[in-house]
Amino acid sequence: MTVELPEEALARLRAEAARRGTSVDDVIADLVGRLPRPVVGGRHRLSFVGIGESGRSEPTDVKRERAELAARKYAEGV
Repeated sequence: MTVELPEEALARLRAEAARRGTSVDDVIADLVGRLPRPVVGGRHRLSFVGIGESGRSEPTDVKRERAELAARKYAEGV
């Protein structure tokens, strides 16, 4: 995989890799490993990820769906 980063970010990653005596790839893998994990059966701030993979094939009125979801969440006190 290729990721394009601003020069400043890349320089910081290279400096951190040099400090640790490892590769930039290892530093990135470590940082990614520290990201929050989804909570099974609970809420997570990234719970919207994968929202486009519902498997539904019929047209969707996103505005209506969002309004209904907001109303349900409001009723639940969220």
